[in-house]
Amino acid sequence: MKGNSLFVMNNRIVQIIQDVEAISQATNEHPLALLAEHTKKLLQRDNTIYMPILSQRHQNAAAVSASILHKLYGIKLRPFLDNAEHLTEDTIAVFPAADSLEHDIMQVIVSSCADGTSDAYCRKLNLFKIETVSGTLVLRWVNSQLARILNWVDRAIQQERWVPVSPQQRHGNSIVEVYRIVEETVNQFFALEVPMRPGELGSLFRGIDNAFQVYAKTVLDKIANKEDIVPPVPILTRYSRESGIKAFVKKELKDTRIPDVLKSVEIDVAATSTLCVQLNSLHYAISQLNKLEDSIWARWTRKKHHDKLTKNPAEETAKGFQKKDSFDGSRKDINAAIDRMCEFTGTKIIFCDLREPFIENLYKPSVSQSRLESVMEPLDMVLNQLCDVIMEPLRDRVVTGLLQASLDGLVRVILDGGPSRVFSLGDAKLLEEDLEILKEFFISGGDGLPRGVVENQVARVRQVIKLQGYETREIIEDLRSASELEMQGGRGKLGADTKTLLRILCHRGESEASQFVKKQFKIPKSGA
Repeated sequence: MKGNSLFVMNNRIVQIIQDVEAISQATNEHPLALLAEHTKKLLQRDNTIYMPILSQRHQNAAAVSASILHKLYGIKLRPFLDNAEHLTEDTIAVFPAADSLEHDIMQVIVSSCADGTSDAYCRKLNLFKIETVSGTLVLRWVNSQLARILNWVDRAIQQERWVPVSPQQRHGNSIVEVYRIVEETVNQFFALEVPMRPGELGSLFRGIDNAFQVYAKTVLDKIANKEDIVPPVPILTRYSRESGIKAFVKKELKDTRIPDVLKSVEIDVAATSTLCVQLNSLHYAISQLNKLEDSIWARWTRKKHHDKLTKNPAEETAKGFQKKDSFDGSRKDINAAIDRMCEFTGTKIIFCDLREPFIENLYKPSVSQSRLESVMEPLDMVLNQLCDVIMEPLRDRVVTGLLQASLDGLVRVILDGGPSRVFSLGDAKLLEEDLEILKEFFISGGDGLPRGVVENQVARVRQVIKLQGYETREIIEDLRSASELEMQGGRGKLGADTKTLLRILCHRGESEASQFVKKQFKIPKSGA
């Protein structure tokens, strides 16, 4: 029967091929795509009209007939598959038709075979492997598109001026352009009506994920290093009566680090408004990822349902990626970039914009004559400017960066304020009052940062100020014991490290403290 069937089927295929060639010339459709459609019709007609009769003589007649059709079409298809190197109009036309034909043939074999013999027939088929060939070509296409996206990311940022798109859309235009090219690529990907494997989708996800990581890194590379905008710490000196008097009358003191300070001022630092737009752009990038991710997965699910290729619901996860971790790399990198930029923005405001009133002049010539209140007005102006530009979801993160920088500046003034700053035992109360003012400023009666967040940040500075209230003798004793305890991983009873204790003594306006650090640490006098 099989030999006769092959002869008859071959003649019918030859006739179909002749008909297809005529139709192809008239319609300009690809012959192999037309042949696949006509072969499907032949399969359906035979299975409906002839197979019920032939099955009485051979129980697997339908499987035999379907296998023959598969072989005959495969003879015509194989040279085309072997020469396919790129996605073209021809491959996009032929691949779905051939794959659909093979799928229907397999269905006939599985449904018509009794006693589980379908596996034997399926194993004998020389499968077209359309999904594999098509997948390779799709990967090539995806890779070329992803290279185009990366070039677009670089170009968009190079052309960016970091001004808000509109008063309502306070992000830059570059991230809008990046999303536009990404969505355009996704649309083109799903417009490819060819069979795909989960691997091709994974490649698309990884490429887009990398594009947003590159965007975050490029934005971050535009800002200066935090260390470059913080003026160098003055050389550590000890209190002397003469320098204290000079400071009191506001005479110039020699500062060997002034050239370095001027150098740090000359560094090109972006304006605060620019930093805010950059932060808003990063926030826009991450806020739209869920929407993009859900859209891609929904379209993939519809495509696989339409292609009838997903036989196992767990197939997607078996390929090494999950629905909700597709963009984890960019989420992590963008969040890290936002954190770093919030920290940089706060540092830039305190150590650059407010350097003169805060870092240079606070507590000069004494704590009582230059309180923190003198800094609060300019600090309030800066905070209002921040909140006017920054997007609401970022507000607390940016303001927290400003709080941290303010506390860093306060510690810098107290511990490394240079030879013109001198503190006494009685200053501890005034410093504590100033710290409370700063704390309440950021809490803002419940309209600012959460009280718990502010309290946690303030705790480290409170410890430094508390040290100012100890007698010089107590600090000296603790410094001696702390030196030994630190070697064993511990600290003295005052809870401070030796570096902090030493700086407290160097700025303590007492001869006892000055003589101790001179004898034990060979630290020179202020102005020496």
